[in-house]
Amino acid sequence: MVARYYQELLNFCWRSLRNREAAADLVQESYARVLGEAAVREPRALLYRTARNLLIDNHRRAALRQHEELDALPEAAHPAAPRHLQPEQALESSQDWQACVAAIDALPPRCRDAFVLHVFEELPHAQIAARMGISVSMVEKHIARGMLSCQAQLHSLREAT
Repeated sequence: MVARYYQELLNFCWRSLRNREAAADLVQESYARVLGEAAVREPRALLYRTARNLLIDNHRRAALRQHEELDALPEAAHPAAPRHLQPEQALESSQDWQACVAAIDALPPRCRDAFVLHVFEELPHAQIAARMGISVSMVEKHIARGMLSCQAQLHSLREAT
C-alpha cells in the first residue's frame, strides 16, 4: 500500500501546497494515520480523505497565523484597550466610587448599616432585619434611602463635569 499510492498522493498534496517538503510531511502524516486503522477496505480513498483533511487543517492554521505585526501598524490602527482600562474610564470609575463612599458615609448609622449589609455582604432583607432587630419594611426603607443617596451623589457628580 505504501509504495502504490505514495507518489500520486504526494503530487496531489504538492499541487495544493506548492512545497515539496510540506507535501511529503503531509503524506507521511496521512500514511501514519491510515496505517493506525485496523482493516481498511478502500485504503486509497481513506488516504486521500485524510490528506484532504490535513490540507484543510494546514490552510486554517496558516490563515490564523497571517497577521500584521503590531509595531508595523500605524498608531491610529492599533487596537484600543478595553474601555475599563482607558485612563478616562478609570478616572471616572474612581470618582464614581469616591462619590458613592461619600454618600454612604453621609447616611445615618442605622441606614448605613442596613445598606452595607445588603449591598456589600449581600444579605437578604429578612436576615438584615433579624440582625438589626428592626422590621423588614424598615430595612427596605433604609436600602432605598441608601440607593437614592448614591444616585443623587452620582447625578451631582455628572452635572459638575
